[in-house]
Amino acid sequence: MARRVVITGLGLLCAVGNTTAEVWPGLLSGKNGVDRITGFDASAFACQIAAEVKTFDPLDFIEKKEVKKMGRFIHFALAASDEAMKMSQLQVTPENAERVGVHIGSGIGGFDVIEREHTALMQGGPRKISPFFIPASIINLAAGHVSMRYGAKGPNEATATACTTSAHSVGDSFRIIQHDDADVMIAGGSEAAITPMGVGGFAAMRALSTRNDDPAHASRPWDKDRDGFVIGEGAGILIMEELEHAQKRGAPILAEIVGYGMSSDAFHMTQPAPEHEGGFRVMRNALRDAKLEASVVGYVNAHGTSTPIGDTLEAHAIRNLFGNKVPVSSTKSMTGHLLGGAGGLEAGVTVLALRDQILPPTVNLENQDPGTDGMDFVPNHARKASFEYAMSNSFGFGGTNGALLFKRWTE
Repeated sequence: MARRVVITGLGLLCAVGNTTAEVWPGLLSGKNGVDRITGFDASAFACQIAAEVKTFDPLDFIEKKEVKKMGRFIHFALAASDEAMKMSQLQVTPENAERVGVHIGSGIGGFDVIEREHTALMQGGPRKISPFFIPASIINLAAGHVSMRYGAKGPNEATATACTTSAHSVGDSFRIIQHDDADVMIAGGSEAAITPMGVGGFAAMRALSTRNDDPAHASRPWDKDRDGFVIGEGAGILIMEELEHAQKRGAPILAEIVGYGMSSDAFHMTQPAPEHEGGFRVMRNALRDAKLEASVVGYVNAHGTSTPIGDTLEAHAIRNLFGNKVPVSSTKSMTGHLLGGAGGLEAGVTVLALRDQILPPTVNLENQDPGTDGMDFVPNHARKASFEYAMSNSFGFGGTNGALLFKRWTE
């Protein structure tokens, strides 16, 4: 029998708030984190809006001399991990260190550092490149710094699967614990790609909303007037733990993870397959992993990015599997799209929805896309509900898909 895995801590950081205690009530109240970009002059850009993390000071978590040795995505990962560890009350000791691992990914990594150091090169030549350039920017250094901070000597990995990154990090950590390669995993993702090249690159693809005069209403999944996603930043970290290990130390248990699905569209580098059949399969795979029927799922936290094609096709995949009965919402309507950090953040949100038996809303849903008639997207207001299982979806460029299935903790 596979080992059971529970969630004992969360660290959530995004434009809606810098801690779980800020993010969760913010989402339930419909707080929107999208505004005009302040991190750089975006006046010449087609897209001038983003969901930036606000009032964040890395010095609250990192020594001053170390801050410039890390990209912003590493700062976020350390901050969210700090909160998650405190919530879980986990102590890493010489006795358990080899059984505690880290799996934190990022879709892009240190874009801010790459741009900064390229400018230094162009302006001052190669001697001006920082010796910390590479370790500050490469994706696995978020996991590396977290493992070093806590002395976690178990598996140390980093996934980079575009916008499915941290869903894969959480799912792979689930499997690592199931297979007895660790008792605890610090898992999730972090992203900080609101930079000139990040925003400019996605804008060049015409993937971003250009509702620059009305930022708060720009991210509007399943609304017929949506025009693209809003880039966000932040991190979502979960403390995942083998059940008996958690119970033995009296850890607070938030939910249980019971299923993980993966699939590939094998279709197009950026567009989902027709009817999002890859998304359908990944959700079906998560149910199969958990040995459950679709009818037990009471909520889906969708990928729901606010893109014209992606939203409609994901809705079709959900309807093809669950029918019109399951409530679905996209918290990206408030947080923006954290890219590689989205899956971790939204897994945490799904856990909290189960714990508190409440459905977070999809805000800005004013005129539902006719192609999704009959579906319940929890429009504009959170809603109390009674449900035992909830799923979180993530899909990424290259056709990579991940689905996580959680169960309410009642014991």
